[in-house]
Amino acid sequence: MASFNCGIVGLPNVGKSTLFNALTATAAAQAANFPFCTIEPNVGRVAMPDKRLDMLAKLGNSQKIVPTQLEFVDIAGLVKGASKGEGLGNQFLANIRETDAIIHVLRCFDDENIIHVMGSVDPVRDAEIVETELMLADMDSVDRQITSVGKKAKGGDKDAKLTLGILEKVKVALDAGHPARTVKIADDEEKAFKMLALMSSKPVLYVLNVQEDDAATGNEWTKKAEAMAKEKGAEAVIITASIESEIAQLGSEEEKKEFLSTLGLEEPGLNKIIRAGYNLLGLQTYFTVGPKEARAWTIRKAAKAPEAAGVIHGDFERGFIKAEVIAFKDFVDLGGEQQAKDAGKMRQEGKEYLVQDGDVMLFRFNV
Repeated sequence: MASFNCGIVGLPNVGKSTLFNALTATAAAQAANFPFCTIEPNVGRVAMPDKRLDMLAKLGNSQKIVPTQLEFVDIAGLVKGASKGEGLGNQFLANIRETDAIIHVLRCFDDENIIHVMGSVDPVRDAEIVETELMLADMDSVDRQITSVGKKAKGGDKDAKLTLGILEKVKVALDAGHPARTVKIADDEEKAFKMLALMSSKPVLYVLNVQEDDAATGNEWTKKAEAMAKEKGAEAVIITASIESEIAQLGSEEEKKEFLSTLGLEEPGLNKIIRAGYNLLGLQTYFTVGPKEARAWTIRKAAKAPEAAGVIHGDFERGFIKAEVIAFKDFVDLGGEQQAKDAGKMRQEGKEYLVQDGDVMLFRFNV
């Protein structure tokens, strides 16, 4: 199954690694129930928090619960001039290129014990520095690609002509100081646009790191950063990275709940980040439920039934006959699969069915 990942970026000393360590500690704590792997020192997979899965498992008397997972990559701190190779610039940019979305951590707290590389706290300026570096690196890439693709396009290559058209649109945007994600891309250009692997084309989630006192309410800096995110059409989540590490170390769910309520919080900020990351990637979940296991599967929004089946196994997609589908609400309201069937709420769907978030599915296939 394709793995979807979010790269965690930001300037040095903004709380990036603290956040990543909290994510991986959460994953390590989750590992008692299902496999967790730190693939490399800076890559971790974390289970997607989804209360629906617990409800389904209970109704299906499932022995095991298998959530879906999201991958996070801790990317070295970026400094001004990274696109020219400053700091670990080149390695940093290569790591971002391989991620599907960017989680951009911005420092929204003052602490004289933690130096800020720019000498003062200003999340909007910090966001611009990182975005500018990504755009500068993209400009280099676009110029190089225009030269190489241009030759092929002159030779009459149809795909090259399409790609060249996209590159020229992107160049106009970048030259005007706009990231590649602002360029309008037609459906038939989607694939070629993705292949360009432009860093400023990736969707961004801003994570605003505050001190404990501001965890529930935010502060002046987060207000400015939220306004900037809104202007860019991006989401922003407020967290306290140090609190997240503490929560991740706590043993039981009860302890976590108690600790959170003393801070005026409903759930760990990490849950919000994982969910927002999932959303950012345009993903949704469907479920399979049986006595052995209740399991969540990740698919793209607007995926059709055969594609959803293929996430379980390629043979399911190749030999797809039909899907038996119960909406999550019907499954829960009626008390399980048999009851939903008896009430006429199980539907037979064919190849063109667009899977809905929360569908409980069973596939019939023939190979």
